[in-house]
Amino acid sequence: MSFRFQKTAVLRHETVLLLVLVLEVVFFQLAGRNFGTVDNVANIVRHSVEIGLLALVMMPVILTGGIDLSVGSLLGLCAVLFGKLWRDAGLPWELAALATLGLGALAGGFNAALITGLRLPPLIVTLGTYSLFRGLAEAITHGTDAFTRFPERFLFLGTGRIAGVPTQAWIFVAVGVAVWLLVHRTTFGRSWRAIGFSPEGARYAGLPVTRRLVLAYMLAGLMAALAAITYTARFGTAKADAGTGYELAAITAVVLGGTSIFGGVGSVHGTLLGVAAIAVLTNGLSRVPATMSNAAELSGLLTGALLIVALAGGALPGRIGARRRKEHPPAVGAPVSDPA
Repeated sequence: MSFRFQKTAVLRHETVLLLVLVLEVVFFQLAGRNFGTVDNVANIVRHSVEIGLLALVMMPVILTGGIDLSVGSLLGLCAVLFGKLWRDAGLPWELAALATLGLGALAGGFNAALITGLRLPPLIVTLGTYSLFRGLAEAITHGTDAFTRFPERFLFLGTGRIAGVPTQAWIFVAVGVAVWLLVHRTTFGRSWRAIGFSPEGARYAGLPVTRRLVLAYMLAGLMAALAAITYTARFGTAKADAGTGYELAAITAVVLGGTSIFGGVGSVHGTLLGVAAIAVLTNGLSRVPATMSNAAELSGLLTGALLIVALAGGALPGRIGARRRKEHPPAVGAPVSDPA
């Protein structure tokens, strides 16, 4: 499959996803109660920022052919560590937040060390740290302790507005622009794609594969910590079960946005469309009178269906092309076209 075909396929996928998003908005605007109000739009943004942050940095990880199942548990651990540093260590919340960001990056580096140093599969490593990070959070809080009564200036990050826009939305936009530039406009993005296509080929090409992988996983850890801070500011409490299930929602948004689970193909803007589609679907179902009582169950069902359709749609063209080549092989001596 040529790069040109892959790029065209991704663009086509994003166009279809954008159409789905528009149809969602139109349907829920007509069928839902107060769906299009300013307050509800702000509510959608507030509730999607943490998953959006995780999805933004999950995308480079998946682009390399890896996965990080630990980000949701790391969010919970970082929320607890932030509360511990602020309440028990007596640090100002600004310093506690900076320290938490550093600890999150170190946790991501720990994942990367196991993956690159011991050559262990990312799925197995992050499945282990998924339990490890959540277990540490439970141990620190003894399963019951929660950190509350944060300063109003800190809570403004999760509940306030700047220029009429939720505060955390500005954080999300800044991170989104930075990650987009990193993935699409720097050598890091090109090297992550190359690693996703063929790690050994990337090494033979002289790319620092280990350093690139370490950066991707440390970035995931850093954003998990940032998501923990915005989560704590939004709810006003930090406890061990924060972020439960967020890793699956983030992966779903990334794959729904057109990123190949096998690596090498994907885009940040596609991921953002995936986050938006899931957020609008979840909120919209809770606004339709007929689905209010079981909105969570329907949201999971429909999101799963969308994901299966996205995966099947990505795999189908390749299967059809392979079958046609098998049924109609080129004639002996026929010229072979350049795949590029």
